Amino acid sequence: MTTEAPAKSLTINEAAETSGWSPRMLRYIESVGLVEPPRSPAGYRLYGPGELQRLRTLRELLKGNKLEIADVGFVQRLRDEPETDRAVNEWLDQTAEKPKEIPADDWLSFEQQKHQQLLNATQNPNNTASNS
Repeated sequence: MTTEAPAKSLTINEAAETSGWSPRMLRYIESVGLVEPPRSPAGYRLYGPGELQRLRTLRELLKGNKLEIADVGFVQRLRDEPETDRAVNEWLDQTAEKPKEIPADDWLSFEQQKHQQLLNATQNPNNTASNS
């Protein structure tokens, strides 16, 4: 989101001092898409009254709802990525179900083996899960 920089604006360090967020946190907040200040022609972030208000109300939102910035960032991501939203909601709606071909006594071992295959694939990205 690129907006016209207000006539009077603050640098990231001034905005950090005013808002109580550190410059590093302001960069993180921007990276997750929650507050995106416009940039100067030289590329510097410029914080105007709108950005300062968003930072203040973000702090109030977090405190009032016992949320973390990453929580709000994830909600933003769900809004921006309908496929991710659909996949998360689908997963939340699912219940565990034993595969029909697996005897009840073997279900735990079956799941343990699946987890081990996933872990092995993560640790050896070049090694595909050919043992599935």
